[in-house]
Amino acid sequence: MSAVLGVLASTFSIALVWPQVWLSCRHRRTRGLSPTSAWLAVALNLCWLVFGLLTGDLAQTLTNAVVGAANTAVLGALLLTQPELRTRAALLRTASGAACLAALAAGSVVAVVLLDAVPAAVGAPLAAVASVVGAAAALPQPVSLLRDRSQDLSGLSPARWHLGAASCASWAGYGWLVDQPAVALSAGFGLLCALVVCSVLRSRVPGAPVVPIGGRRAVLAAA
Repeated sequence: MSAVLGVLASTFSIALVWPQVWLSCRHRRTRGLSPTSAWLAVALNLCWLVFGLLTGDLAQTLTNAVVGAANTAVLGALLLTQPELRTRAALLRTASGAACLAALAAGSVVAVVLLDAVPAAVGAPLAAVASVVGAAAALPQPVSLLRDRSQDLSGLSPARWHLGAASCASWAGYGWLVDQPAVALSAGFGLLCALVVCSVLRSRVPGAPVVPIGGRRAVLAAA
C-alpha cells in the first residue's frame, strides 16, 4: 500500500506544477503568485531532494528533482515579468527564508561527504526543518488571497491547486504508512492550504464585464 501511495504521490507532485509552468512561462501570466511561496517552493524541493538522496528514498528523489526544475522555471518567469521583485529590498523580504533552507541543504551534503556523518542522522533533522518550513510555506499564498480580495488572480492555475490538494493527500498517507510523521504532518497542513486556495479561486471566477447602458450604445454606434 505504501508503494502505491508513493507512486501516486510522486505522480500528482510531478503533474501539479506543469499547468502553472504553462501559464507562467508560456503565457507570461504571474499575477496573483506569491513570490515568497515561489522562492520557498524551490528551496524546499532542494531540501527534500537532499533528504531523498541521504535516505535512499527514490520517490522523494525523483519527485523533487523534476518538480524542483519546474518550480525554478515558474520562479524565473515571476522575476522576469515583475521586475519590482528583483530589487534588493524585495529579495531580502521574499527570498531570505529560501536562502537559509538552501544553506541547510548544502550543509547536510557537506556533513555527509566531507565529515563522514551518518546519512540517516543528517537526514532526520533536515526533514524536520523542511517539514516545519514547508507547512509555514503553504501559508503565504492563501493568506495573500484572503487578505487582498481585489487582486488579479489571472496568473494562478486552478488545475495546479486541485492537483496540489491530491498530491498533499497522497503524501500525508504515504508519510503515515512509512512512519515518516514529519512528511505526513507537513503534507496534511499543505492539504488544508491547497483547499483554501481552491475555494478562493472557485468563488472568484471572473464573469463577463459589466458595460453601462451608455457605454453599450457607444460601442454599438461605433460598430
